[in-house]
Amino acid sequence: MFFRQLFEPLSSTYTYLLGCEETGQALLIDPVIVTMDRDLAEIDRLGLRLAYTLDTHIHADHITAALELKKRAGSRIAAPAHDRLPCVDVAVEEGTPFEVGSVTLQPLHTPGHTDGHFAYVWQDRVFTGDALLIDGCGRTDFQNGNTDALYYSVTAKLFTLPDDALVYPAHDYQQRRVSSIAQEKARNPRLGGGRSLEEFRRIMESLHLPYPKFIDYAVPGNRQCGVCPPDLPDNLQQYCRHMTESPQG
Repeated sequence: MFFRQLFEPLSSTYTYLLGCEETGQALLIDPVIVTMDRDLAEIDRLGLRLAYTLDTHIHADHITAALELKKRAGSRIAAPAHDRLPCVDVAVEEGTPFEVGSVTLQPLHTPGHTDGHFAYVWQDRVFTGDALLIDGCGRTDFQNGNTDALYYSVTAKLFTLPDDALVYPAHDYQQRRVSSIAQEKARNPRLGGGRSLEEFRRIMESLHLPYPKFIDYAVPGNRQCGVCPPDLPDNLQQYCRHMTESPQG
């Protein structure tokens, strides 16, 4: 098996590359359009072929590379069935394993950050998207977010995974790469330590986060599986321009 954690610094997004040695097929979880060339080069370096892209949810802070990778590499687009996107080739549902060669993911519907959010369990790890971050969680104040739903997604689903399961989030803003279920259960300041739903509600209500600067362009573009809008202001052009260099996590 191949596994790589790749980092996009503009939106602090982690993209995950999983590969099957037997079939040579690869999967990218949460690919970002500005680092598409970087990801394809890494897949080629490993001697793999991109078979699928898979997003955890409709992102508000970057444009997914799913559609452009389909055009460039012939990969198929997989995404949560809940969002009913017409551009998707494979609609992912909880209870139905998602397989790419010998790589088998177990999808978990984890709403709260968005109503269609999914996490994916693979072997000894879980890709938690924005539902569970290292010492944090995604916001719940847009895209049909729901604080109560996120609480139950984390405490009743993700926190019931084995304690030693590795937590790989979609973002980190402090250069951290990985956590564990045990660590998040014990010390996550929003959801760990046995916090009650009422406590979590108060925490989320007190955040007073600014309106996301790219959301009005990212969400419509991502509902089309990754279309850069033609009317981007100059200060946001970097969100669709390919980077020549991008650090890897």
